[in-house]
Amino acid sequence: MANVHQLLERQQAWFRTGESRSYAFRLTQLKKLKQAVAEREAAILAALRADLNKSEHEAYTLEIGPFYTEINFAIKHLRAWMKPKRVRTPMTHLGSRSTIMPEPLGSVLIISPWNYPFNLTLTPLIGAIAAGNTAILKPSELSPAISGVLESLAAESFQPEYITVVQGGAETSRELVGLPFDHIFYTGGTAVGKLVMAAAAPNLTPVTLELGGKSPCIVHHDASIALAARRIAFGKFLNSGQTCVAPDYLLVHRSVKGALLEAIGQAVTSFYGEEPLKHPDYGRIASRRHYERLKSFLQDGKAVIGGGSDDESLRIAPTILEDVAWSSPVMQEEIFGPILPVFTYEDPQEAIALVNARPRPLALYVFSQNEAVQRQFTSSISFGGGCINDTMLHLGSPYLPFGGVGQSGIGSYHGEYSFRTFSHMKSVLKQTTAFDFPFRYPSFKNGIKIIRMLMKP
Repeated sequence: MANVHQLLERQQAWFRTGESRSYAFRLTQLKKLKQAVAEREAAILAALRADLNKSEHEAYTLEIGPFYTEINFAIKHLRAWMKPKRVRTPMTHLGSRSTIMPEPLGSVLIISPWNYPFNLTLTPLIGAIAAGNTAILKPSELSPAISGVLESLAAESFQPEYITVVQGGAETSRELVGLPFDHIFYTGGTAVGKLVMAAAAPNLTPVTLELGGKSPCIVHHDASIALAARRIAFGKFLNSGQTCVAPDYLLVHRSVKGALLEAIGQAVTSFYGEEPLKHPDYGRIASRRHYERLKSFLQDGKAVIGGGSDDESLRIAPTILEDVAWSSPVMQEEIFGPILPVFTYEDPQEAIALVNARPRPLALYVFSQNEAVQRQFTSSISFGGGCINDTMLHLGSPYLPFGGVGQSGIGSYHGEYSFRTFSHMKSVLKQTTAFDFPFRYPSFKNGIKIIRMLMKP
């Protein structure tokens, strides 16, 4: 394992040279990163297949393609993001000009998870580069093939004083988060997120925590059932459900439950055949420990779709569970697998109360044709982000901030929000020397009358 303390010190020293601050440098590095990925597409696809059995369709659609969208967006808008922005000045500051100047934070740490190990490592890096920082990347040890590709990509494209990859297990992560970085960006589970935040606190290191939670999917009686079923199955069972914004449980209007479950079953068959566990492109669970945890959840209800598993390949079939208790283990934590409990409701207020009785989720999905019902759900429930009549797609837009709220996360990124996450917005007021208002000084007689007039309630 590299001496991470010395590595950080080298990055901090190189950052102080100021080389990473110019527009030309940042633009060049973004283009270099894009080219490095393009040249390694085959290796990236092979590594994602090796780690998670991701098909080319799934890997490109959800990992490589969104990376290109993000980096192209950053290249296009970088100059505008970097430009100091003039803002208005109050009457009390007559004669002055106010400016907000983005500046890089310094040296940042990006810790990424195993479920989307390529995208969730390099998409935050786009923001760090665009903002002018140095970066240490710590990919997951549970996705060793793609971690190796990322390490070689960084080593062959950037000097270690600027960007580098550090591999290792939990001990390496603990050592890294205790160092005095200027920002830590962590994607993963809530329990580890709390540890990251605690470790960062002694250094007052700011953190972005992209976590998870139990994201509800609400299907009202007026939804387009066949379409909702396909989109729910898409969002839930891609990557074997190992997606932070996958629907975690279904809340279905009682009158359409049967029709929806039948349609989801048809969608699963159309995606993965009659025997998903034997489908060559159906993903596997990342680790034996995670597989056994998910397998135990199958006992928490009755499988009306799926329910099978394969101990050798670490696969669990796309599964819908009914007769699940809200107090059961499967409902006490984020599932993060291809198991979807289903509950029913009679009216929107009942569904809203059920969701709001639990920690605020990372995502919310609402299927309804009625705009008033859509507004009722989205305005009455606090959540990180979500979709109406779809799942997951909000995650792929560089125009929308992505992040959680409460226990589902702190901070956001994507597009300009990534640039802002890795920047300090520095305030500068430039005052005129052509004149000076004497009433501001304590020696001016009756100055308080003028001040009260200018700053009256």
